[in-house]
Amino acid sequence: MTAPHEAASAGQALALALGLGRDRLGDLDDPMRDARLLLAHAAGCERGALSRLEVEDFTPEVMTVYLALIDQRAAGRPVSKILGYRDFWNHRFAVTEDVLDPRPDTETLVEAALAQPFERVLDLGTGSGCILLSLLAERPRTVGLGTDISEAALNVARQNAGALGVLARADFAISDWFAAVAGRFDLIVSNPPYIALAEIPGLAREVRMHDPRMALTDEGDGLAAYRAITAQAGHYLRPRGRILLEIGPTQGPEVAQLLSDAGFDGVEILPDLDSRDRVVGGVWPI
Repeated sequence: MTAPHEAASAGQALALALGLGRDRLGDLDDPMRDARLLLAHAAGCERGALSRLEVEDFTPEVMTVYLALIDQRAAGRPVSKILGYRDFWNHRFAVTEDVLDPRPDTETLVEAALAQPFERVLDLGTGSGCILLSLLAERPRTVGLGTDISEAALNVARQNAGALGVLARADFAISDWFAAVAGRFDLIVSNPPYIALAEIPGLAREVRMHDPRMALTDEGDGLAAYRAITAQAGHYLRPRGRILLEIGPTQGPEVAQLLSDAGFDGVEILPDLDSRDRVVGGVWPI
């Protein structure tokens, strides 16, 4: 078989390289997309620049790196954890095995948060910081606090805050929900662990094996975090302050009831782009 660096044209070299990756990735959801991302990483360019590569760019060294990345993906490691980043909202966030992989569904929460003004925001269980930092980047006059029980996760969030130029407006603290939080906020956001223990075996391998378990499940019914957060959130919100919580698609009614029982007004369930329940929000009364 012709090697990419021996191809007659750049187009043929690209097709050969991508074909090798696709074949090794087998029955993954979108092997060609993953092959393009990993080839671009190995070649040191963005995915959109692959068509501008020349035959001589497909060196044996580049192909060795590329196929090693492909093998990692074939073994179930997420592309984001291989590349070390995930694009989310309007920015690129560093990710490691210490943080939950940011996913497009969570952008529903960011969009809802930005629909109204706020000056001070609290992100409980911030992980990579993708929610908090996306909000701070969009609102240059705001400040925020991100908490997590993992120092390793907070280190990733700090790195991302520096890369986005918002570190001066972002504080981070080790905290079990509100344990180390002081003061009041206009907005509380959280994407807590909401997967029930019984659902863990059914998760995709790349989620089950490469996202931190404590960011996925409460080792119970998936509602423990919501009980803890809704019970205390009113003490940390200014009058008419909002809370927005990401949920699993079947948890809307239960989490909405928790907010109502805790005294929140205007409780609503918001859908994601696939029309699945994704965010529950409420307003703290005056």
